[in-house]
Amino acid sequence: MVVVQQQQQRFVASKGAASSAGCRRCQPVAARRSRRSASPALQRCRAVSQGPLNSSNANSNPGDDSFSEGDASTWRESFVSLDEIQSWRENGPATPLLDTVNFPVHIKNFNLAQLKTLSKEVRSEVINSVSNSGGHLGSSLGVVELTVALHHVFNTPEDKIIFDVGHQAYPHKILTGRRREMSGIRKSGGLSGFTNRAESEYDPFGAGHSSTSISAGLGMAVGRDIKGRKNNVISVIGDGAITGGMAYEAMNNAGYLDSNMIIILNDNKQVSLPTQYNGKSQDPVGGLSNTLARIQANKPLRELREIAKDLTRGLPGPLPEVTAKIDEYARGMISGSGSTLFEELGLYYIGPVDGHNLDELTAILKEVKNTESIGPVLIHVMTEKGSGYLPAMTASDKMHGVSSYDVATGKQNKPQTKTMSYTNYFADSLIAEAEKDSRIVGIHAAMGGGTGLNRFEKRFEDRTFDVGIAEQHAVTFAAGLATEGLIPMCAIYSTFLQRGYDQIIHDVALQNLPVRFAMDRAGLVGADGATHCGAFDVAYLACIPNMVVMAPSNEAELCHMVATSIAIDDRPSAFRFPRGNGIGVDMQALGVASNYKGQPVEVGKGVVRREGTDVALVGYGQSVNACLAAAEMLSEHAISVTVVDARFCKPLDTQLIRRLAKSHGALITVEEGSVGGFGSHVLQFLSLEGLLDDGKLKVRPMCLPDRFIEHASPAEQLEEAGLTASQVASTVLTVLGRPRDSLEVLQPNLKSR
Repeated sequence: MVVVQQQQQRFVASKGAASSAGCRRCQPVAARRSRRSASPALQRCRAVSQGPLNSSNANSNPGDDSFSEGDASTWRESFVSLDEIQSWRENGPATPLLDTVNFPVHIKNFNLAQLKTLSKEVRSEVINSVSNSGGHLGSSLGVVELTVALHHVFNTPEDKIIFDVGHQAYPHKILTGRRREMSGIRKSGGLSGFTNRAESEYDPFGAGHSSTSISAGLGMAVGRDIKGRKNNVISVIGDGAITGGMAYEAMNNAGYLDSNMIIILNDNKQVSLPTQYNGKSQDPVGGLSNTLARIQANKPLRELREIAKDLTRGLPGPLPEVTAKIDEYARGMISGSGSTLFEELGLYYIGPVDGHNLDELTAILKEVKNTESIGPVLIHVMTEKGSGYLPAMTASDKMHGVSSYDVATGKQNKPQTKTMSYTNYFADSLIAEAEKDSRIVGIHAAMGGGTGLNRFEKRFEDRTFDVGIAEQHAVTFAAGLATEGLIPMCAIYSTFLQRGYDQIIHDVALQNLPVRFAMDRAGLVGADGATHCGAFDVAYLACIPNMVVMAPSNEAELCHMVATSIAIDDRPSAFRFPRGNGIGVDMQALGVASNYKGQPVEVGKGVVRREGTDVALVGYGQSVNACLAAAEMLSEHAISVTVVDARFCKPLDTQLIRRLAKSHGALITVEEGSVGGFGSHVLQFLSLEGLLDDGKLKVRPMCLPDRFIEHASPAEQLEEAGLTASQVASTVLTVLGRPRDSLEVLQPNLKSR
């Protein structure tokens, strides 16, 4: 103990000498790295990290996704067996220790055995809870021990833990006073499926999109320093999220600013979702995954580090430069530049660490916490997604996002539907087009399952590109493909395409390159809530010169728009489609082939779906169906309604809009998008054409309200947005000066009074 104290004193003394020479930020990265390498505390962390996981995996396949026999005892301690699950019956798992925990402060004095018991009970609670509610399971199971260790070691909420994306935060929610509310997660009025500042003081930063945690954490760390506080800041980021460029921008800045913060890299080799599909076991996307695998498997590096540490312990006096050079040699010269990637950015690297070994985790976290003035530290933690629950561990997607399921088998309770999802109609239609044109390629950003491009890849493996969580790169990569005469289809969720906006303008539209954007999850998205709502794509794309912007009203129209975008070869184009299943139209009658190949439609031309004389309802996208239903309701009130499927926001069918304006007393636009979208373009045209000047035409744009709509069922969200068929009909009746009838449409029981 005396020796350790002396080493720490020498470390502090060396720090003082460094600070007297100038501020930490002004020192070169190499000098700061040398300073950290001299820290006995951090060297002890490295010693701990060279445990059974690493030694037993020394000769393993870097792509191996399982822990070794040397770690079997670690994960078996928290494994939830079928016998245990069957004993739960209708009362759920027995959790006597967890029942004593309401907040993290209650686990501060737990010993190691109690922490292990708590971890197993938390895992059982997550499995049982999500089996009833649905949600993100696999990612939460993978971080149970890590979450328990973090809350045991650190003093939340004073210490800040930022979970990247936040879908792995179910154990965190359970331990921070929200256990009883877990049954309502992702439901109306219930807990968010992600971290949410408005929900708990233990959620210091909201999430939902990836690669943000390091930037946010660094901002909190610098803010803490400015205020003279001493709390810890911990960013937990996965190996998928860390492929996003924003994470590297943040690490680069963190290395320069040199504020104390901890970055935990949760490495479970699940960069893309799912990693295994189409009957194959795909390698994680990107060069970073290979770098991390080399770090995990590098036996010479670990052995030389041990020699370096032994030499360090035998050196007399404060020799930080010598010890730093030994450590630098161990980290860089033997392993090659790959394993010092993080250190070249200015972060002190510790790992890999077994993320299911509470002994290692707590020891390392305590050492890092108790070491002052060390700058940014990255702890590389190895976890297994779905850990401890066999159905998740063996599923291709590790049961990432699930509906309710049978807890004993993991079989999900998915309703039987007569139609496919819009996602699958899109994918199959693209496949049909690609069968005829070898230039067509598909691009997605680590979302092959969500975008349907895994189906495309099954048929065209060499024409499918997963770029990782890198939407900016995806857009410009597609632009480059377009310059070579290929036909790129960039399939990205509406909410995620926001992340590549500058590239859409500068790299695609400005050069008028024919990149096609297929935006899934357009409009309201139900349980995923505001973070994934595709509200803004019409507004942010239709304002860009050269861009064609369209939306299908049903699955047949979607197939036609896939064909239309392929046919547009002189400018960029984009089409949006909703989450959920098709409405069940007769595909053949609407011109779609049996293989879902559509027919190109005339660009900039809408279609009249129903002729009337009194009011024109102009729907955009799936809102057309609400307009048709509203027209039926209004016919009972002797109102003749024209319903138009606009198809295109840009170019707008100005000829059709002009005719509607001149032949109807009221015109109402309906869309499941934000202010500034389709309705705004219609109003812009009507205003410039002087069609509003005589005051004869009443116009009402119906769109999403100017606020974020939180998680709920799709029907509940649509009603909150005011875009149901009855609400459209009610708006028409109000415009026509019939308030009593307007109320009757919304409340049919008024008719009987």
